[in-house]
Order: sequence, then structure tokens, then C-alpha cells
Amino acid sequence: MSTDGTKRVRKIVHVDMDAFYASVEQRDNPELRGRPVVVARRSPRAVVTAASYEARPFGIHSAMPAMRAAKLCPDAIFVPPDFTHYKAVSAQIREIFLRYTPHVEPLSLDEAYLDVTDPLISSPSATETARAIRAAIREETGLTASAGVAPNKFLAKIASDWRKPDGQFVIKPHQVERFLADLDVGRIHGVGRVMRSKLAAMDIATAGDLRAVGAAVLIERFGRWGRRLSELAEGVDDRPVKSDREAAQISAEDTLREDLPLFELAPHIQRMADKAWANYRRKAERVACTVVLKLKTSDFQSLTRSYTPVSPPRSAAELAAIACALRNRVGRPPNERYRLVGVGLSGFVDGHEAMLQTALF
Repeated sequence: MSTDGTKRVRKIVHVDMDAFYASVEQRDNPELRGRPVVVARRSPRAVVTAASYEARPFGIHSAMPAMRAAKLCPDAIFVPPDFTHYKAVSAQIREIFLRYTPHVEPLSLDEAYLDVTDPLISSPSATETARAIRAAIREETGLTASAGVAPNKFLAKIASDWRKPDGQFVIKPHQVERFLADLDVGRIHGVGRVMRSKLAAMDIATAGDLRAVGAAVLIERFGRWGRRLSELAEGVDDRPVKSDREAAQISAEDTLREDLPLFELAPHIQRMADKAWANYRRKAERVACTVVLKLKTSDFQSLTRSYTPVSPPRSAAELAAIACALRNRVGRPPNERYRLVGVGLSGFVDGHEAMLQTALF
């Protein structure tokens, strides 16, 4: 709240590094500059981690099969990913962020939210603060970043993509309604291909259309997600920037050497459960209540199934047993084959709350 009792408008910046992994490789190897670079191993089982802006006009993008990328652009240069190096560069960028605000919420190695409502520097505006941050990144790392500036996280993230690469876009509070009126619903996080088709069947193509339909209709049709869609269509997003993001999920996953049917996945699920459990015991300070099974089909469709038992899992074996049982909920044809298996833990609560939940049941 401000001194006069009104709600204070936040100033949020979303910084997104431009083609981060590929750009790091091009920075470090001058021979790669200006050429189509694909960060991936050139093997039948590999997927693209990142693509330089020179590679993107060929239709190459992250998460596509590496062999397909090679067909789309035979002249592409494939570079195996070096995540140790990328993490070090990311840490350097985060140190720059922290000079401007202590309120930094990393989303990944290459993007973060910053709350610059009260910056650590003397700055006339959030717009100028974002410019200063981008200039420091360029000067100290040789890399470029794009930024979105807005009153909340939802809008800032959309804005950062508006003038990529090496661009900045600002949405001021009085501009929110007009900006959202023509915003394609596909730009709303969580609206994928399936959801987009459902909205299209309701003649909804923009955030303005969502607003016109109204919350009641959206809630009746989509439940809690409908309420959230209605809020976002109005530009409402009260999520604060969390400097110490607790893990939403601790997991382990692996791409298999060959595609396998569901009934052959048990040993691989066990292996991923062991890894996830080891990470959980090492990293988590809270109790995980939900088990997640992740699968990716041979044609790259991702599936997740989850279950919250009465008592949180207490061992890797218990975690693996629950994850294996989740195969019964996959609901796919029996001849379907899978290329990736993952096991995760989510739904974190503190120890007292976990004991209370167990007692209640």
C-alpha cells in the first residue's frame, strides 16, 4: 500500500536472454557468428536445446528432433550443450540483476523476473532501469537481452517477447486494457493447441474476446482455469516476485536408447525414481506429497500423470511403486511407444503440515 492507502502499482521487468545457449557459443567461437547454430548432439535420439537466430528462419526451434533440424538446414552447425558453462554465465548475469534490485526470481538459466518498484539505483523509471540492466549485460558479457516492463509478471513476460532480439517493450498501467484487447489468446501462458481450439469453438480469439464473454461463462466451461483466464484477460496478476523460489518439483528424466512400450518401462521408472529421491533428500527442506510420472511418446507428445497418496512417499522404492502404478492412468493405445521417462515429486508442504494431513486421513 502507498502512504495514502491506495494499492501501490508494481514495476516488474522480465528479462529474457536472446537465444542464450546459442549466443554463448557464438560469442566464444567467432567462427560461429552469423551462421546457423544448433545446440544439440547430432544423433537420432537428441533434441534441439537452442537455435541461433540465423537457424530459426529454417523452421528450427528448441525441443524438435535434432535429425529433423539437420534436414531443415543441412548447413547448420551442431554444437553439443555445455550446461556447466551456461550456468556460470547465467550466474554472472544474475549478479548484474542484483545490483539493481534484491527482488530477482529466476525462471531458468536465461530468464528472470525483477521487481524494480524500489530499485537500488537512482532511476527515473522502470523503463530506464531495464535499459541500464540490458546495457550492463551487453557490456560485461557480450550478450544481448530483451526486456518487458509492466505492472505485473503476466504482462511483463509477454512484453519481453514483443521486440526480440535485443529489444524492450513497455506496457504502462493505463495501456493495459488497450494492449490486451487484440492480444492473441495463444500468447497467454497455459493456452496451448488444445485449449486454443476449445476457445476458437466459442469464437474466442483474443483476450478482448475473453473479457467480452465474461467470468461466469468461462468458469462454467473451464472451472478454476476459466477464472484464471478471466483475470488475465483483465490484466490481473497479483503474483509477487519471489526472490527465493522453492522448487515446485524435484524430478529426474531420461531419453531412452530406444522407444519402448508402457509395460517395459518399470526398470527405467525405478532408475528415475532413485535419482529423483536422491535429489529430493539432498535439496528439499519441505515434504513432497505428490508423485508425478512424465512420459514422452515416440512422436514427441508429452504426458504427465500425478497422484497424491494419503501419506507422502518415504523411500525411493515407495516413490517408484507409485510412479509405476501411474502407468494405469496413461490411457493410451497399448501399442504406443515411449522415448522419455521421468519421475518427480511436487506438492511441497512443511513437515508439520504433512503430519497434519496424514492425521486427518
